[in-house]
Parts: sequence; C-alpha cells; structure tokens
Amino acid sequence: MSLGDDHQSSGGYGGTGQTRTRLPDGEGDGYGTPRRGGRSSSRSLVTVVGVVVLLIAAIAFANRGGDDSASSDDPAADKPKAAATAPSGTRPVQSGFAHDDQGAQSAAANYAVALGSADMFDKARRQGIIDTVYAPDVAASRREALDGAYSSAEFLANIGLDKNGKAPSGQTFVSRVIPVGTKVTSSSADKATVEVWYTSLFGLSGNNSTNPVTESWYTTTYQLTWTNNDWKVIDFQQKDGPVPVGRDQRASTADDMTKAVEEYGGFTYAR
Repeated sequence: MSLGDDHQSSGGYGGTGQTRTRLPDGEGDGYGTPRRGGRSSSRSLVTVVGVVVLLIAAIAFANRGGDDSASSDDPAADKPKAAATAPSGTRPVQSGFAHDDQGAQSAAANYAVALGSADMFDKARRQGIIDTVYAPDVAASRREALDGAYSSAEFLANIGLDKNGKAPSGQTFVSRVIPVGTKVTSSSADKATVEVWYTSLFGLSGNNSTNPVTESWYTTTYQLTWTNNDWKVIDFQQKDGPVPVGRDQRASTADDMTKAVEEYGGFTYAR
C-alpha cells in the first residue's frame, strides 16, 4: 500500500485557494513593464543589492543554530544525521487541521505522507498512524485489514523484507510519498473529498538488492469527515498517474541512493 499539495478550493468554505501576488506600484506600460529610470535607478539598484546581501548574511547567521563549541576536529561534527524534516527542532503537527478547504487539503496531503511511509511496516508505529489518520468509527476495521496486509509473509517476501518488516543486512528499505498537488473536488460543512497527486519512492537500496528503489506516480482520492475538531479519513481510492515524461538521467548507484536516504530526512508535514 502506498499513499501520498497546491490547489484551488471548491465548495462551501475556505475561500478560493488562489495565491495573489501584489506587484510594485509605479509607472509603466500597459503590460506592467516599468519605465526606465535615470541615475536614481542605479543608486536604487545598489541599495537593493546591499540590503539583499545583508539579509542573506542575517538568515545564514540565524540558521546556524545549535552549539558552536563543536570543534572541526570532531568527526561527528561533519557527519549528517538522518532525521525527519523539522527546521524548528519541534516535530511538526500530525493532526489538528483548519475546518475549511485549505485544512482538508493539508490533512489529506499529510495523511498520504504518513500512510505511504516506512513506518507503516512497523506494527507499533502503524497503530499510531491509523489512530491519527482514520475516523474513530472506521479505525478498528482499517487496523484489522492493514495489519493483515502488512503482516503477510508473502507480501513482505515479495518486497524483500523479513517477517518483521525489516530489510536484509546491508540494505535500506525506502518507502516515501512526496505530494505534488491537492484538489478539493467537493465539500460541505463536515465532509470533503480531496485528491492528492504524488510521486513515491519504494524499494531496497544496497548492493545486493533485488528490488531497487523505483519511482511511481499516483493520485489518491480521500473522503474526509470533520470529527473531534479535526479532519479524518473515512475512505480512499487510488489510481495511477498522471505520469510525467521521464528525463534521460542516469540512475544513481546503490551506494549513492542509500547515502541519500540516510542523509535526507523525509518530510512529516507536507502542506
């Protein structure tokens, strides 16, 4: 089972979902092209460049974070640490979305990420995801069905995992969903149907892998209900695509793929 952000809202609340951009005021032609200025424009450009340089420096300083006392001689100081993406240092919220179209899209995108993650192959973590994602009145039946699927020895063997859902020694199991866009197709006060278009990475990275990591594209339609002050899944359907034309890029080596998976933390908050 693999599951997986930018859309216009349709329906009863939450606005249009469109992004508006305010352009600079000033004179120009009918197409919004500003008139050429004189020498004052050059002075303004120098000022803007100076401000941008200072801003970049300030951002770099602010993002340094942590304790600067670590010595460059410490091997651990330069070693990337694999972790779920959380720039603030605080784990992003897993639920508690706004009661509008935007909130429904955010819920669907984030639930897709959770349901398509490698955590679904760990029984304890899977239970937590199911309880978070599904409405209480359907969670129990979903738990039973998903436990059966993810515990199937045949299924696990087909994807190269052992009976406990673990990868063979020297290999890394990859299961990630990356939402590309979302769309509300219908909504009311307490119901919403949201489509999530996404790409997924799935497989085993490692020199001896017989199931290398591959890329796939899907669209999953989620039926959501508003319950206990949050959006929850009551059902979903998945279909292939839309699939973009692949570029002529050479596939990375098993070592490069493993390194990337270990060093780049997966997103836990998609939208």
